Amino acid sequence: MTADAASDDGSDYHLPVFPTGVSEWMDAGPDSFIIDATLGGGGHSEIFLSRGARVLGIDRDPDALAHARKRLARYGERFETWEGNFARLLEIPAIQGGERADGLLLDLGVSSHQLDCASRGFSFQREGPLDMRMGPSCRHSAADIVNTWPAADLTRLLFEVGEEPQARRIVAAIVARRTLRAFTTTTELAECIEKSVGRHSRIHPATRSFQAIRMTVNEELASLSAALEAAAGVLKPGGRLLVITFHSLEDRLVKHFLRHHSAPFIDDPGWPERRINPDCQFRLLARKAISPSAEETTRNPRSRSAKLRVAQLLE
Repeated sequence: MTADAASDDGSDYHLPVFPTGVSEWMDAGPDSFIIDATLGGGGHSEIFLSRGARVLGIDRDPDALAHARKRLARYGERFETWEGNFARLLEIPAIQGGERADGLLLDLGVSSHQLDCASRGFSFQREGPLDMRMGPSCRHSAADIVNTWPAADLTRLLFEVGEEPQARRIVAAIVARRTLRAFTTTTELAECIEKSVGRHSRIHPATRSFQAIRMTVNEELASLSAALEAAAGVLKPGGRLLVITFHSLEDRLVKHFLRHHSAPFIDDPGWPERRINPDCQFRLLARKAISPSAEETTRNPRSRSAKLRVAQLLE
């Protein structure tokens, strides 16, 4: 596809991962109601709509919503949107009115457009304001965290969320620099991190730190936990839950949630016998995480770290 063609259909905004897998596992049809809780550029929603489904697209980013509404306008009333964090699934008017979905998709992380748009401040490869907010509801920007958090809290953030082994050294450099002048741009922070630890591979040394800060700005792990807990309340019996993760902490959270909520029985060494699990609500349709094919990672390099997990609400 040429660049002009991509621009015409909107696929340059964000290339969806697992397009074939998501289509097959969701199994949407003309009678289906699907909630795409991470609308982004609308690529996954378009897949469901092309199969005749009705789709509600959710996003906290007004820019993403505006783009998707324009891109998918040809589907008319079968496509609707709702602005909000997917942590608030139970607040959707249709759900509060008693409607339930045949499928729920959570495609986590940041969209290609957000990464590529310098003014959003997500990428260390493009100079922009140190922002990283996915939507106006975020309480803090990346600059607030980098410039004001105590060193101990910053270190914990980079080490625990970013899984950054050089967290102490990076934070020491950040604190030394911010005492002279505050960080205001993405490149200032990226250069500070690179100088503090050096560059020893093709992966930029600021990658883990930027990811950890972004996830904290947008409260991504807490939002994911809330969305998973709400999933059973928005799906019909037999409805399908698809979750795409890009980070080990996200995938671990989803894995543990689905493992517990699909186990008919639970056990403990101190119990005389195993007990019925009152939280058993799902069954796993794929017992392990699904990874992208070599063909997909070649076509879409950003899919390399993606994992897809699939479950079905019990009937």
